[in-house]
Amino acid sequence: MASSDQGYLGVTPPISTAESNPREKEVTVTLMEELRRQGVFESEEESKTREIVLGRLAALVKKFVQRVSLTRGLSEAAAKAAGGKIYTFGSYRLGVHGPGTDIDTLCVVPRHITREDFFSILEGMLRELEGVTDVASVPEAYVPILTFVINGIPIDLLFAQLNLSTIPDDLDLSDDNLLRNLDERCVRSLNGSRVINEILRLVPNVSVFRDALRCIKLWAQRRAIYSNVNGFLGGVAWAMLVARICQLYPNAVAGAIVSRFFIIMHRWSWPQPVLLKPIEDGPLQVRVWNPKLYSQDKNHRMPIITPAYPSMCATHNVMASTQHIMTEEFKRGSEIVDQIINGEAEWSALFTKHDFFFRYKYYLQVVASSPDLDVQNKWSGTVESKMRQLVVRLEFVDALKLAHPFTKGLETVYYCLSEEEAQAVSRGEIPEKVANRKKEDIEGKEGAKTMYTTSFFVGLSLKPKEAGATGPRKLDISFPTNEFQKMVKGWVGYDESLMHIQIRHIKHTALPDFCFEPGEREAAARPKKRTRGVKDSPAPAAKRSRVESAAPEDSPPKRNLTASQDRSSSTPAPATSAATAMAELPHTAQTSDAIDSLAIAASA
Repeated sequence: MASSDQGYLGVTPPISTAESNPREKEVTVTLMEELRRQGVFESEEESKTREIVLGRLAALVKKFVQRVSLTRGLSEAAAKAAGGKIYTFGSYRLGVHGPGTDIDTLCVVPRHITREDFFSILEGMLRELEGVTDVASVPEAYVPILTFVINGIPIDLLFAQLNLSTIPDDLDLSDDNLLRNLDERCVRSLNGSRVINEILRLVPNVSVFRDALRCIKLWAQRRAIYSNVNGFLGGVAWAMLVARICQLYPNAVAGAIVSRFFIIMHRWSWPQPVLLKPIEDGPLQVRVWNPKLYSQDKNHRMPIITPAYPSMCATHNVMASTQHIMTEEFKRGSEIVDQIINGEAEWSALFTKHDFFFRYKYYLQVVASSPDLDVQNKWSGTVESKMRQLVVRLEFVDALKLAHPFTKGLETVYYCLSEEEAQAVSRGEIPEKVANRKKEDIEGKEGAKTMYTTSFFVGLSLKPKEAGATGPRKLDISFPTNEFQKMVKGWVGYDESLMHIQIRHIKHTALPDFCFEPGEREAAARPKKRTRGVKDSPAPAAKRSRVESAAPEDSPPKRNLTASQDRSSSTPAPATSAATAMAELPHTAQTSDAIDSLAIAASA
């Protein structure tokens, strides 16, 4: 707990300093029991593995700095003394990580080690390290990143070059002077670790904060709104929201914090910023979030401001569509938790799986593919980092009410016996025989090829038909999709011979089977009686409004959903080709390429 000269933590006094009532303490106990049932806590064995992995990574970074230092002309002694250090941040540093989650790490190096060294030499050393798999890099990202897996533990590694000749083992990153003469990407990378340290300092009770945050993280993941890169909120932003509620109710237990979280966030007056402490100015030539000075900052829709200098907006990626979706989810969460507090629902209702793949009638499927796994890891990461730009462009299409991006890519592997089959896979058209083929079926076969694919999805919601309008409503999305393809193909590392990108418009009935849990699709298709109460059927607010009013033409038939967890891959059923999917609807324009020039019309 941090001390404060004003007697409280935060930018305003607490709403209440009272302790939680017996009922709130009771639901906190049941919350923790449910979190344990949901498997959010890792085992002691995995915890030890993480420590071993971090030790190996720290040793590798020192070896990397020493190797590069020698090439810069330093002596053996000076190269060894140059140091190099790993810092953790994110959920691991916050103490809310779970089984299988990645570890956010930061590689800090002296001034003579460059970002180019990081993405060439260190990446190469990682590929040679025993137990390392899935190495991929995105050097052009807003925050350049290396991702990989060591001994089964996923790692996200950022880079920061400090204006120091050596990096001592006891270096404290909270010193603002370390930011002198750094480029913006290094400042952003350093901010991750500095922000987490400040968050922990600014909450009144770290234990309560962690318990409440575990709940909110699980809820956001299950509802598919946990993804900074896709325009929702990332882990740091969710942590800052929970921390702010903890400041407003410093003596409340975790169950009470969760309840007030949904009430306050649903009613928050965006774009009023969420702050954990006053924004500080400093002597350094670095940009600090200020909507009065910077038009870009003024345009942030849901500003959540980091507490470490220089203050930045952690939610600059939020778009109109994703803000609308999150607002609906805040409302749904508020209604369910109110039922829980009143003894009318269980905590499991809050964590019901999202209905993304049942919610819309039309979807875009963006398929990134490659015959080389290492290439695919880089290529799919690049495409994912640009998906937000596709959604932004779709939001300008007049006939679209909402463009809803899914929060992760779904990976599949296909085993092809010919170049023709491989090309079909790269187009997102999967023949049934390819979908059912196994690895051993192509071993030793001449001309056989493995294709790695990652599919990203965007749900499309059309605006209601205007009163008195006749004929079909037209939706032309050829411009945003073509512009997106040009953007990703303009990547400096793009290789046309190895990297494929395809955008397909498909109806909800043609979604690949790998979008669903086993049996989920069939269960949803079976007609069932359902109630509308939050307790019995915790559907999102958007779905309730569709049930209670006339269903809009862009929504699929009403369905019951299972509460199973997300699944990232499975063997898909044959997918409808873009040309076939589009043929089901009248075209708004002649297209020579049904994939690249998407123009569809939704029938009235």
